[in-house]
Amino acid sequence: MPSFMDAFGRAFGRANAGGDTLKASKSGALITLSSVGRPVWSPRDYSAFAREGFLQNTVVYRCVRMISEAAASVPLGLSSGDVVLDEHPLLSLISKPNELQCSPDFFEAWYGFLLIAGNSYIEAVSVGGDVRELHVLRPDRMKVVPGGDGWPQAFEYSVNGRSTYFDQTGYEGGVGSAVRPILHQSFFHPLNDHYGASPLEAAGVAIDLHNAASGWNKALLDNSARPSGALVYNSKDGHLTGDQYERLKQQLEDNYQGAGNAGRPLLLEGGLDWKSMGFSPKDMDFIEAKYVAAREIALALGVPPMLLGIPGDNTYSNYQEANRNFWRQTVLPLVGKTCKALTGWLGPQFDEALELAPVLDRIDGLASEREALWKRVGDADFLTINEKRNAVGLAAISEGDRLAGRGSFDEDDQVSRG
Repeated sequence: MPSFMDAFGRAFGRANAGGDTLKASKSGALITLSSVGRPVWSPRDYSAFAREGFLQNTVVYRCVRMISEAAASVPLGLSSGDVVLDEHPLLSLISKPNELQCSPDFFEAWYGFLLIAGNSYIEAVSVGGDVRELHVLRPDRMKVVPGGDGWPQAFEYSVNGRSTYFDQTGYEGGVGSAVRPILHQSFFHPLNDHYGASPLEAAGVAIDLHNAASGWNKALLDNSARPSGALVYNSKDGHLTGDQYERLKQQLEDNYQGAGNAGRPLLLEGGLDWKSMGFSPKDMDFIEAKYVAAREIALALGVPPMLLGIPGDNTYSNYQEANRNFWRQTVLPLVGKTCKALTGWLGPQFDEALELAPVLDRIDGLASEREALWKRVGDADFLTINEKRNAVGLAAISEGDRLAGRGSFDEDDQVSRG
């Protein structure tokens, strides 16, 4: 029977008795020593992020929708080396991932889960080794099952007490080989080895503050949309009887509270006087605090506050510049990261040289920027045709190593100028 030290040595990557060694990270075994082969739960409450963030906070809802819809609308192109592919099974799969979703719906769910949970998962449904469908899975139902080398050896997906086990081992990769059933993409997390950090976690305090300010405004509206006051009894007796107090309280609740009773005159009996209580400028700071919280939420998610209509933010000279910043710093890095992940996951099944990338020329939000680029490159008469085409993201052409005239991007232009 092997001793504990033998098992301990194997767990930490020591060579076995036969002299065979495994290529694996030495630190991976340290990470999984206490959890190898067992599901590891995410340390956060995804339902709280989804409920109190996305479903109850207008700023979070709009930010997530803006990013996910913009990223899902980016057209994707496929190339093999320098050759741009207009038709390919991988493009067909991405265009129609499954029977229930088109490409925009599929990627909107993918990016939405990633923004809310910090993690997103895709299941590949294969028949005879060929991927036929792709499905986005809910991250709150997925658990990572780490292996002895520190990498996930499987994923466990649970719904209503029933679980499905996705084994990630035994897939060697290479052209024509089967792909791993699950693709996991996550944001960087400095304190977790298996799960990513949600942007809503960083914005948690701002979300709570914004929700609390909205609740304050709602309560104020329910109380006639004005500050509370006090009824002062000035009779010689000095106090109300119990029955008088309860009757007066009931009349105030029935006839003077709520938005429907706003502005209704208060009828007072003898000895009663109404004293209003106003807000001082310091008491009104919660309105500005709500705007500050909204800007912090937008900052955590990467959306310029100007695009959300948040007052008091004049960082950008105009709306168009803010929109370009949104696309360049938030949307395109997210799309690029996804393209790299999909290429590394699905590409080897077809061809090692495949590369999936966003088609920048077809993005409406960057039209003015691309127009300026084309003009600058077109006016550079010291560049060859292929150098110009490479600068704007086009593939090289035959006989394109000649100097191009002003505005030339193909050999026909060069010949006509000859």
